[in-house]
Amino acid sequence: MSSDETVPRTRTDVTAALLGQGTYRSLGEQRLSPAEERFERTRRTTGLWLAPLVTAAFLILPLDMPASQQTLAGILLGVIVMWVTEPVPIPVGGLIGVGAIVVFGVVPADDALEPFGSTTIFTFIGAFILAQAMLKHGVARRFAFFILSLPGVGRSTFRLIAVFGLITCVLSAFVSNTATVAMLLPTALGILTVIAKMLQDRGQVPEDFDPTRLRVGAALVLMLAYGASVGGLLTPVGSPPNLIGRGLIEEATGERISFAQWTMTAVPLCAVMFAVLVAVLLLLNKPELRRIEGVEEYVRQERAGLGRMSRAEKNTLVAFAVTVTLWIFPGVVALVAGTDAAIYETIGDRLNEGIVAVLGASLLFLLPTNWARRETTLDWSDAARIDWGTILLFGTGIVFGALLADTGLAKTIGTEASQALGLTSMFAITAFAVALAIVISETTSNTASAAVVVPIVIPIATAAGVDPFVPALAATFAASFGFMLPVSTPQNAIAYGSGVVPITTMIRSGFGFDVFGALLIIFALPLMVALTGIGG
Repeated sequence: MSSDETVPRTRTDVTAALLGQGTYRSLGEQRLSPAEERFERTRRTTGLWLAPLVTAAFLILPLDMPASQQTLAGILLGVIVMWVTEPVPIPVGGLIGVGAIVVFGVVPADDALEPFGSTTIFTFIGAFILAQAMLKHGVARRFAFFILSLPGVGRSTFRLIAVFGLITCVLSAFVSNTATVAMLLPTALGILTVIAKMLQDRGQVPEDFDPTRLRVGAALVLMLAYGASVGGLLTPVGSPPNLIGRGLIEEATGERISFAQWTMTAVPLCAVMFAVLVAVLLLLNKPELRRIEGVEEYVRQERAGLGRMSRAEKNTLVAFAVTVTLWIFPGVVALVAGTDAAIYETIGDRLNEGIVAVLGASLLFLLPTNWARRETTLDWSDAARIDWGTILLFGTGIVFGALLADTGLAKTIGTEASQALGLTSMFAITAFAVALAIVISETTSNTASAAVVVPIVIPIATAAGVDPFVPALAATFAASFGFMLPVSTPQNAIAYGSGVVPITTMIRSGFGFDVFGALLIIFALPLMVALTGIGG
């Protein structure tokens, strides 16, 4: 071969790379620069020795706390190191932690594994099966082209990401954050596929580029996850932490929080946070192209090529519509009858989001595409390809969240920190509540954070002679502001499971939002409470 000859590059199959439902990839499966490869190899190798070292060091410390609490804390610290450094796939790191909990005698195996029956796990399973149908039959691609064809939206990646985030925020106010992200992720991946193919067709990227490492993809999917967290704060029914915190506050203080009061208090906070989300995400993950030139013609041609909707697509839309309608219905009842009404409680219990998700997904195995051959919209081999790793990952987060409460470790942390800091003022207790809620949310789950922190903060405030309402409400809001790790919220787990958001990107982007969100709640929430009279 002469010196001017080059080795031909294999053209990347963008559709397979982005819609293949991949998650964790080893170093050999990624296309990295030499510097990136050295960093990744060092990061993952470090975790092999640092995780057990951190755990062992904590376990031998002479701490004045029950053995079960110290053991749990040591194991959790080691797991967090594994989640950040990835010496093993992130879901496996969580499973190692659950195994260690049982082996070291924190709790029996049955107790440790019980949270895997959580309704959130079934929400994941059902929503992922629906998403699989949307990807398989091209519904997600149709949605993507529809959004790109909206006037002015498809011309700018900045505008596209902002509009997609706004749609997510509005939906998550009434549909659970988990469900919102799971049902919109296929559309986000479809949009990313369109952009990646345009970059490839125009020669703006190498023929063998890795579409899962595009910055525009990370920005789009993180906007989906973080936008749902922000939008979920808009109403009391927007996310589980809201319902948990609201119930605990009302029970402890006797002060009622109406749907309207909550929303009026949350809207200004969410509006500011959303603006920051757009700005920071686009700065930290600057899209490869700012303007999508010629997109209107490209979208027009691609939409024409899709042709009429197939029976499988129509069936997928039916199952999707039924599921979303049942997800939204309790929120509509809350708007009409109020969240204190018996009918809302009954419907909310019966239309549990996890049960709705699996029932909606079941329709895909009943609606026929060819009745004569008894073929349905999906078969089990399709369902078997859903992202079980993300399901296992979030299940382990729920396990640690439950044990933080059950062993009393969370209460110990809160009490000891409160005494050490000498909290006596409204501002100090509110700041402490927010910081503790975010830290626990990052390491376990937002639902666990609200359930654990609010009961800790209320007696601390009461003992200091401070009205516990604002600190407890601040902790409830802050529980949804865990942005750094996949286990922090279900939507983070789904975003990581897309395969287009590296853990380092999530940590870097999420840290800034954690800090800004904390400051926003600490300084702005007391003002909004005073203006709206919430809880009065």
